[in-house]
Amino acid sequence: MNTAEKTEVSDYGPGKDAEEWFAKTIEANGGSVIEKLKVPLANPDFAPFLQRAADEKPEAIFVFVPTGAGAAFMKQFVERGLDKSGIKVIAMADVTDDDLLNNMGDPAIGVVTGGPYSASHNSAENKAFVAAFKKANNGMRPNMVAAAAYDALDLIYKTLDKTKGDAGGDAFLEAAKGMELASPRGPISIDPETRDIVQDIYMRKVEKVDGELYNTEFQTFPKVKDPAH
Repeated sequence: MNTAEKTEVSDYGPGKDAEEWFAKTIEANGGSVIEKLKVPLANPDFAPFLQRAADEKPEAIFVFVPTGAGAAFMKQFVERGLDKSGIKVIAMADVTDDDLLNNMGDPAIGVVTGGPYSASHNSAENKAFVAAFKKANNGMRPNMVAAAAYDALDLIYKTLDKTKGDAGGDAFLEAAKGMELASPRGPISIDPETRDIVQDIYMRKVEKVDGELYNTEFQTFPKVKDPAH
């Protein structure tokens, strides 16, 4: 790999973590990050940062913004003409969040993201989850936050079943360690050492399917643990 990329992340803890680990991975594989930009978390204006990208013409921009801000980023990306520049957008899943993706329109097609969940994930568990969620929410798609909330409740339910209703801290935590669940996102488990989630991470590309935009999965990294541990 020999690529020159820029990063553009929201200026808070998760954004800084995303920037750090993206840069480490790119550099470990022979690429380089030529500039690291941070966008204010409150009232973000991406225009000045995107203009710099237009002037410098990196091969790609890595983007991390909180869920919901991706639509504003893509709007300003198009307004600067960057959708026709050949500069690729590589992002965390928040940028193309499932419940907002259709509103971004065709300029989002081709955006590559990595994340733990897509509404188009092909499994029986996810198809049932999406159908039930849409029915309860006037046709709105679930996003990764909805999937995480579902998984948390499922974990609580199954752990309490295992402890026979004992919700005491020590008993509950001990029972949750190593728990395995068939989630809408795919198989997940709780790491018994760190108590963090272990999950598949999918590389996805925005594509139009039956007239709608979806994050279609094309590569899976199985059983990923938090690299910071």
